[in-house]
Amino acid sequence: IPSIHDQPIVSEFSDVFPDELPGIPPVREVEFNIELIPGSEPITKAPYRMAPIELKELKDQLQELLERGF
Repeated sequence: IPSIHDQPIVSEFSDVFPDELPGIPPVREVEFNIELIPGSEPITKAPYRMAPIELKELKDQLQELLERGF
């Protein structure tokens, strides 16, 4: 079983990983992956416009969530 410290990403960003880790996640019964079509790109869609009153409500709700620590 490989050690978590053998992973290159852990060595490269050691300042964000704790010194003691419980280990690598266990092998799962189901392997999940998303097969990509070669040469394809994610769909990009411009954000839609909001009415000024809707935008104000959104900002108010986001501010409230930030104040609550979300």
